[in-house]
Amino acid sequence: MAVNKAKEVAQSSTERPAIITVANLKKQFGSNRVLRDIDVEIHEGEVVVVVGSSGSGKSTFLRCLNLLETPTGGRIVIDGVETTAPRVDLNALRQKVGMVFQSFNLFPNLSVLDNIKLAPRKLRKLSDQAATRLAKKLLADVGLADKAGAFPSQLSGGQKQRVAIARALAMEPDIMLFDEPTSALDPEMIGEVLDVIREVAAKGMTMVIVTHEMKFAREVATRMIFLDKGEIIENGPPEQVMDHPVTERARKFFGVSGKRSAAPGRSSS
Repeated sequence: MAVNKAKEVAQSSTERPAIITVANLKKQFGSNRVLRDIDVEIHEGEVVVVVGSSGSGKSTFLRCLNLLETPTGGRIVIDGVETTAPRVDLNALRQKVGMVFQSFNLFPNLSVLDNIKLAPRKLRKLSDQAATRLAKKLLADVGLADKAGAFPSQLSGGQKQRVAIARALAMEPDIMLFDEPTSALDPEMIGEVLDVIREVAAKGMTMVIVTHEMKFAREVATRMIFLDKGEIIENGPPEQVMDHPVTERARKFFGVSGKRSAAPGRSSS
């Protein structure tokens, strides 16, 4: 129910200004063109799920958004700031844009609580008391209030990923990026992480999610982007992209038979 309400709110968000604008984004590794002239706008409150085959450029696209990868060409504007301009403040950018990775990237020598407190204290300059209060609240939000004193080695994979989500949220970002957050998890742990992401979406967070979990993608996305060979070839509501794809490549990926569908309302943003 919460996700459905969030989708209703986010689907009206396209009337708001874009919080992310990507224009002619290119990325090459040597002669390998991974991203080819990507153009897309993402609006405040949208939950955009990016899908496609392995090697299609999904994770590279996500990593370009917060400059973990430097684009070869094109422009990225986040909340009015051109992040691809020279001398951009990366610390300021990464306070606005939180990211959760496939591998949890927790500091093994720090407790769960201290993992979450670290960035708010160093970058947001919170007092120890304020950072502790925030970290405990976030741990409760992700269902791990009893693990504050534990170390990463004492946690399951699902618990580690929930801590990683709490750590990203501790910076109080405007945007959250998720790069296949369940791909390193055992099947029985996937659900607990997806539940946390659903809760974040239900609160109206702008999110870009790369995932292979198609049932989850259909449920949580307000918009779906299908990447193939570094190009956006489908872009619209998940029901349209998954059930009535325009391109043969997407029809094959989703297992949709029949001729090209003339589904109405295809988004071009």
